[in-house]
Formats: sequence, C-alpha cells, structure tokens
Amino acid sequence: MPNIYVRYFDHEAIAHNIEELLDFLGGISEINITPDVADDIACYIGGDMPYPKRYKVRPRVYFILIKTQASTLEEFKSHRFEQMPRSNEENEAYARKEQRQRALCEEHYGWYRCTLLFKRVLMVPGTGKYKYTDTRFSAFVKAQNALACYDRIVEYLKSRHDIDPRCQYPSVKGDNFQFEFMGEQLQQEAIDDVQQALQDAPTPENYDEAVAQIDDDNAPAAPEVEEETAADDFDYNNDLNFDDIKL
Repeated sequence: MPNIYVRYFDHEAIAHNIEELLDFLGGISEINITPDVADDIACYIGGDMPYPKRYKVRPRVYFILIKTQASTLEEFKSHRFEQMPRSNEENEAYARKEQRQRALCEEHYGWYRCTLLFKRVLMVPGTGKYKYTDTRFSAFVKAQNALACYDRIVEYLKSRHDIDPRCQYPSVKGDNFQFEFMGEQLQQEAIDDVQQALQDAPTPENYDEAVAQIDDDNAPAAPEVEEETAADDFDYNNDLNFDDIKL
C-alpha cells in the first residue's frame, strides 16, 4: 500500500495508512468526512489509479490526495526518494511524468488558457450514423490550479445540450490537455490575440462567439453556443469547432 500525501491549503502531511489519513482530515474543522467519502478514499488508496484525486470541501474548495513512496514531507518535496528507472529513456519519461504531475497540482490562483482535445460524437450528414471526431475546445479558466481547470472544462462540456454524453475525454496527464497560466488578471489583449488567431486560421470552419465570463467569483450559467459553418460540406475532421470563451 502506498503512502498518501494530503494537502488542504497550508495543512499537509504524509499518511502511512488510511487511519492516519482520516485522523489528519478529522482534525481540520472545515472538512466533514462522511462514511461515503471515507469509503471512496479507501477505494482510491487500494485501487490502481496512480493520479492525484481531489475531494470537494465546499464550492471550489478541495483537499488533494497523492499516492507516493515517500515516508516524510521532506522526501516527498525533494523527490530524491524515488527509485529511478533503469534506462535513460525510462528516466526521461519518468521525469516528464513527475514534472507534469507537479505542474497540474501547483497552486497559482488566477486565469489559465486551456485547450482540450476530446473525442466528440457527431452525426454524419445524410447517413443517420455517428462517428467520433477529434474536437479541440479552448477556454480561459479562472481556478486555483490546472487540475481544477480540467475538471471545470469537462464539467462544462458535459452540461452543454449540443455535446453528446457518449463523448470521450482525455486523461488530464496526457498531451491532449494543455494549459498556460496567464496571471491573476486576464488582459483584454490576450483575448484579442486569441480571437485574431482564430480569424486568421486557414480553415473555412471558424465559429464566431461572444466571449462570456464565467469565473469563480461570479459564475453565471454557461453560455449557449450557436454553431455556424462557412461551407455546406462541413469537414468533421476539423478541430477548430469552438471559439474561446471564459470559464
């Protein structure tokens, strides 16, 4: 059984078993560990999923769990405790994986520019049949870290009436989810640059959407997206199916 790194704002620890983990969480007055949450934590610790997992404390506030072989916080933070793979190729892959995981969980509250490439289910015109189509969705997201951005984008896409529930979403740790921290304030110049890039793209299928703001401080309902194509023979392999919005 792996050890578990647990963090809630400035509270952090390495738990060596589920009892230590639940005792630590129980000592934080804001966190209420119900039997269902305790069972889910036990399943996560005993399961095969290697990725970090977040648990909601209240809207937009979470604590995070990360499986690790470290026995102390110092070992976890230094990353010297890990046994490096044998070959140089494995070493490089391992280093990239660790760097990606740290980047996803590193907390910088503010705006992120995110792009998600997912498998969208679309009907092929004139056939009545459906197919999976690689579709790229971009948005500015206001969140605490990139992991939260991913969750909000997937939640938003699943809530849209024009997105089939059979769509498939990529792993948060894969190359099909990209992000860039833009700062605590989102400058209008950044939005203008993105919109201009879409207008200049050498494709006939550019969608014209108003930029709506959906952030943590004032979150209205997700904007409806009116899709228009510039050609009758729409290319369903095109990945610029959405304009940039703000989540």
